[in-house]
Amino acid sequence: MKPSLPSQPKHIAILRLSALGDVCNLVPTVRALQRQWPQARITWIIGKGEHSLLAGLSGVEFVVYDKATGFAGMRALWRTLGDTRFDVLLHMQQAIRASVLSLGLKADVRVGYDKARAKDAQHWFTQRQLAPHPRAHVLESFMDFARLLGVENDRLEWDMPVPESAIEEVRGLGISAPYVVINPCANPRLRNFRNWSPEGYASVIEHAYTQYGLKSVLSGGGSPQEREMGERIVSLCQPESVISAIGATSLKGVLALIGGARAVIAPDTGPVHMANAMGVPTLGLYATTNPQRAAPYLWRDFAVNAYPDAVRAYLDKDVDEVSWGQRVRHRDAMQLIKADDVIAHLDALLAHTAAAFADAESTSTYAEGAEAAPISRPPASGSMDES
Repeated sequence: MKPSLPSQPKHIAILRLSALGDVCNLVPTVRALQRQWPQARITWIIGKGEHSLLAGLSGVEFVVYDKATGFAGMRALWRTLGDTRFDVLLHMQQAIRASVLSLGLKADVRVGYDKARAKDAQHWFTQRQLAPHPRAHVLESFMDFARLLGVENDRLEWDMPVPESAIEEVRGLGISAPYVVINPCANPRLRNFRNWSPEGYASVIEHAYTQYGLKSVLSGGGSPQEREMGERIVSLCQPESVISAIGATSLKGVLALIGGARAVIAPDTGPVHMANAMGVPTLGLYATTNPQRAAPYLWRDFAVNAYPDAVRAYLDKDVDEVSWGQRVRHRDAMQLIKADDVIAHLDALLAHTAAAFADAESTSTYAEGAEAAPISRPPASGSMDES
């Protein structure tokens, strides 16, 4: 017999370790749970890097698991939570490592994905599963956990914490507004072919500068691949049109940098979802992953979508013949994206949000020493009710 779901949970556990974009997409679910049960404790078991981005999130107790510590780290975490029993464990990580980690946690009921969405046999480790939700966006899949518990108010809310130290990082870069943030590289993982070309970015940077007076700021980590990409892009542009901040800030610093931007451009990687969470106009570049599932949620209408072309070219199928989460793992797929298409989408995005920015001109951005809150910007499209 399946255990009952709590009607008034007092202590909720969330198990989601990674990745940066996913944890940003999960925050609205946390906020929905907090609105429904403001007195409930929420403990989020999270990865080390992801915690550095979300640290300070109001009303959440974080327990950090560093996957580099392996099984020894799991045992240490189990000891930390050894005297804690949760009313419900929301198992939101579809990976065998996370499922093994869940075995050492005490919970009255464990909730996971339905079989269609579960990976790595995750449904074997849970007692209750979500109702089917075919073709769901990642953010919607997370919100399904709250809905299963009985949450009805699924209004999207983030309220991401940006400390003063992060704002100081941005001030130290000497950047004056207005500017566009471009994060050119995705996480440099094996067969993670999500990066566009430096020539394409250079064309967009020159357009933003000559047509709108927008300087571009390159962001990213300090890996050799990212630094090399940044150097190549800078070499192709007028010196006054671009500045590289690759490897120059913490994750909170990137969040602050994004918070002061006129727009953010990036492939399928964490910063597009960080920008989405900050209410910043976001232009995602998609060919190897399906933007209907993974684009920045509030700005899906502005995503450059070469995914159907990539599926036809490299999988020899139509997009409706592949699974919802199918990736195109081909190193040339992102080259199907054309600079003229990105420029046209950027023009549309800037035009769509021009009025909001005109109304907010008197508000300083992070780069100019503002308070720790972004300019209020309207969502590009939709709400949970319209999805």
